[in-house]
Amino acid sequence: MAAINRIVFMGTPEFAVPSLKALLAQDENIVCVVTQPDRPSGRGRKVLPPPIKELAKAADIPILQPERIKGNDFPSILKKYEPDLIVLIAYGKILPSDIINLAPLGTINVHGSLLPKYRGAAPIQWALINNETETGITIMRMDEGIDTGDILLQEKILIEPADTTGSMSVKLAELGGEALVKALDLLRLDKLIPIKQDNSLATLAPMLKKENGLIDWAQSAEQISCLIRGLDPWPSAYTILWGKRLRLFSPQAVVNSSCQNTFTGSGVVCRADRSGLLVTTGDGCLLIKEIQAEGGRRMKVDAFVSGNPVQPGTLLGQ
Repeated sequence: MAAINRIVFMGTPEFAVPSLKALLAQDENIVCVVTQPDRPSGRGRKVLPPPIKELAKAADIPILQPERIKGNDFPSILKKYEPDLIVLIAYGKILPSDIINLAPLGTINVHGSLLPKYRGAAPIQWALINNETETGITIMRMDEGIDTGDILLQEKILIEPADTTGSMSVKLAELGGEALVKALDLLRLDKLIPIKQDNSLATLAPMLKKENGLIDWAQSAEQISCLIRGLDPWPSAYTILWGKRLRLFSPQAVVNSSCQNTFTGSGVVCRADRSGLLVTTGDGCLLIKEIQAEGGRRMKVDAFVSGNPVQPGTLLGQ
């Protein structure tokens, strides 16, 4: 049976919080938390601590926030905590081999996809963009590749039609904590059987940029809807209205709309009223229920158009 008496936890954003909470609820001995340094955040660029740091501080756990983890003495510092196992979830940097292999039981990772699909930094976003109907959590043993290690445990979850990256992140974060506890229980009983990933089935989920959010109205309503949901809340999908960026949220593909019989072309506003912004696409129409004007706040379309009337026939994207 595997002895797991001392755990080092490495994580940074809100997504990692439920996993650390789940370990603490099980009275696991977290000897140290490693997280990213405090960074400027938000419009005011106020320096804020990572969410994991807040939780670790409240639990009186030692905290390390190295600027660099490669090419310095950080591995030797970490070794002083004598971990039996390192748990990694959304830490934000690629681990070198001398950290991956530092603990006797190695390093396990909580990843937000059903590997080998969606290896990379943005698995939740790309699953939604690609219109997947399910996703999940993979507990895997870390190696030096990008999410290429052996699969130890997987848990699936359905993606609902209205889900966004924001809502799925919350669901998967909670599922990740549950799966992690289950994995440690099985590891202690030597009942976790590593499964090699089939590299022929691998897909990538690279980090997204703001430019990925520019909407191509020639795509179908379904494709654009998936993009909007996948990029909500960040970096958000957008179009151009009156020469300024307009972010779009809460989409709904509309089937058999008379909109395209009235207006030719894609990206044409059919109507803008209390029900939302109805726009033609390359296939079908798309109803947008929430928007955010450049420099403004996110709001219902109704609130926006009451002070900024958008006339039918207005072309978006120019």
